Amino acid sequence: MSKVMNGAERQPLRVAIAGLGAVGLKIAEALDAGVPGCVLTAVSANDRQKASERLAHLRRSVPVVPIDELEPLADIVVECAPAALLPSIATPFLKAGKTVIVLSSGAILSHGELVDLARRHGGQIVVPTGALIGLDAVTAAAEGTIHSVRMITRKPVRGLVGAPYLVENNISIEEIKEPLRVFIGTPREAAIGFPANLNVAVALSLAGIGPDKTTLEIWADPALKRNTHRIEVDADSASFSMSIENIPSDNPKTGRITALSVISCLRKMTAPLRVGS
Repeated sequence: MSKVMNGAERQPLRVAIAGLGAVGLKIAEALDAGVPGCVLTAVSANDRQKASERLAHLRRSVPVVPIDELEPLADIVVECAPAALLPSIATPFLKAGKTVIVLSSGAILSHGELVDLARRHGGQIVVPTGALIGLDAVTAAAEGTIHSVRMITRKPVRGLVGAPYLVENNISIEEIKEPLRVFIGTPREAAIGFPANLNVAVALSLAGIGPDKTTLEIWADPALKRNTHRIEVDADSASFSMSIENIPSDNPKTGRITALSVISCLRKMTAPLRVGS
C-alpha cells in the first residue's frame, strides 16, 4: 500500500476564518503556530485593511478577502462574525459539501434552510462546545429521553448592556447594586433578545430537547467578573448538573474558552486519538 493510500501523506485541511475579532484572531494565531492537520488559508473581515494589519505578525502571510471569495480557498470555514452574516458565510461552503464551524449558533434557529442545504449537498454544520460544558453528556442523554433541561446564566453588567431585549423592555442595569434576573424563557426567545450573548444556550438546546423546551434564566450581576453558566439535566439515563465560570476575552460578551473550543474542534478533525464524542 502506498503512503498516499494509507493516509501518511494526507493533505492538511484548509481553514478560512470569517470575522477577525477577539475570537477570530486567537484562532488565526493558533493555526499559524501549528494545529496538526490544518492550515490557515484565508481570512475575511469587515475592515480588510485593519485585518491585514492585525495579521501582520503571523509567520505565514494569509490573504484577506471578501466573504464571497472564501469558499474556493478552504475546506472549512470558521464563522466568528455577526450573526446576520451567517447565511452569506455558510451557504457557499455547504453547497460545495464542505464544513462550517458556527459560533453564532442562535442564527441557525432563524435560518433552518442552512441545515437543509447541508443535508442536500453533503456539507456539515458544526457547533463547537464554545463557552459551555458537558454537551457530550447532553447529546448522549438525548439518545434516550430527556425530561428537562434548565440553564442559568449570570453575567457581569458590561456583558449584557445594550442587549435588544433590555432596550425594548426598558430594563436598565447600569446602576444595579444586586443581582437582577433580566430574562426567563427559552433559548429561541433569547437568541432574538440577546444575539451576542446566548449562543451557548442555543447550543445546549440543539444538543438536548430543542430551543422551545429548554428553560433559560439570565441574570445581570454587578459583583461578577466572569460569565457563569449552570446546567441542570434530568433524563432517563442520568440526572446531572454542571457549572462553568468563563474568563471574558477582549470582547466582554465572549469568553476566552470560546476560541480554544474551536481550536480543539479543529485539532480533533485529523487527530489519531480523539477523546469525546
